[in-house]
Amino acid sequence: MIIFGTRGYVFQLAVLTLVCGNCGNSTAHTLRKHVTKFTLFFIPLFPVSTKFRTQCTLCGVEHQIGKERADAMLARPAAPAS
Repeated sequence: MIIFGTRGYVFQLAVLTLVCGNCGNSTAHTLRKHVTKFTLFFIPLFPVSTKFRTQCTLCGVEHQIGKERADAMLARPAAPAS
């Protein structure tokens, strides 16, 4: 009997200050990477899909973004603390 399937993993990459497209407030957004991996005997072998999403911490709405945009967001310099 062979046991196989998929399993999802979520990695938080950054917390960014952005203007939310839903509520219009400039708040913290989490940038997360969602990876689905193929598993065999409960051992993750290789990724099947990878998605990047941002989530507003105020209203909770989530937006899916592309890899290029996620990389650009991560490459931005952090705003200086005041």
